[in-house]
Amino acid sequence: MTITPPIEALTPATREHATLSDAVSQSMVLAQRGIIKLGRHPMGLADVILGPAIFLCLFGYIFGGAVSGDTDGYLHYIFPGIVGLMTLFATMGVAASLSQDLAKGIFDRFRSLPLVRIAPLIGAIGSDIVRQVVSLAALIGFGLLLGVRFQTDLVYVLAAGGLALAFALSVSWVWVLLALAIRDTAAVQGLAAVIIFPITFTSNIFVPPETMPEWLQTIVAWNPVGHLVDALRGLMMGGPVAEPVLLTSAWMAAFVLIFAPLSLRAYNRCT
Repeated sequence: MTITPPIEALTPATREHATLSDAVSQSMVLAQRGIIKLGRHPMGLADVILGPAIFLCLFGYIFGGAVSGDTDGYLHYIFPGIVGLMTLFATMGVAASLSQDLAKGIFDRFRSLPLVRIAPLIGAIGSDIVRQVVSLAALIGFGLLLGVRFQTDLVYVLAAGGLALAFALSVSWVWVLLALAIRDTAAVQGLAAVIIFPITFTSNIFVPPETMPEWLQTIVAWNPVGHLVDALRGLMMGGPVAEPVLLTSAWMAAFVLIFAPLSLRAYNRCT
């Protein structure tokens, strides 16, 4: 399916004389294109709707007793970690959607338009916010259904959701670069999964770092996912908040500052 953005939303700027407002408006139009595509193919949300239920039941009730001896307590411990886990998995949709558009030649058409060069990439990431919101809403819904109760107030819980969404948007630049470099949907999804699994399992999502060997604790201490999960636990279940939020923000800035320019360079080369 090809959706042509309104011409009036794309023509105010040329590549040579683009302003920030042009970049923002064009990115929003292209993000809307991705959201419309998703609305016409809602089955693309099946993984982010069913995934939270599967992971919560799997780790909360099947492994919870063996890990902690208390499934209810472990469910409350692991819930913020599953939020971080599903946040990462949902970002894989950016790579899949982008690689499909590249294969179909959609980005070649974008190149012929007077677009700010980075607008199609920002639009691809912006359209994925729907998947993230659906995943987060499904996860919270299933968690409440299974008995998860937040130990903080609504403002902190909403802040946790906002932090998870912001982290997802920043990490998405990694998958954008991957999609531009490989340009094969199956290969991109497979490699993304290979990257995500070691990162998530060498973090504090499933068990406290204190239970790990000392050398592995060092890895966990530098794991950006671990900092995100620490921040989510503090915001949702109570505990330290300032330091993990600060560290998570630093990681988010690093992802954008490093991978956004590299993605733009890769985009200029491949189109």
